[in-house]
Amino acid sequence: MEQLSKNNNMKKFVQIFKDDNDWNEKTIIGFVSFAVMVLVMLADVITGAFGKDLHINEFTYNSFVIVTLGSLVVAGLENFAKQK
Repeated sequence: MEQLSKNNNMKKFVQIFKDDNDWNEKTIIGFVSFAVMVLVMLADVITGAFGKDLHINEFTYNSFVIVTLGSLVVAGLENFAKQK
């Protein structure tokens, strides 16, 4: 039974990468990137409350911002274009 469940999970995972699936990969990547940014900012606030400075590389944070905005904007434009 456990082997059947693992096999079924693997099929679902592989299905994500097909062109005809129900998942929007751009939205998933955008959400994960946004979640990482929120976690880093929460860690910064928490460490600041204890009087310690959390050093965040500006390039790394800006990369997450660009990935988040790029993913979500492209996904949003795709949804808008489909409605025409």
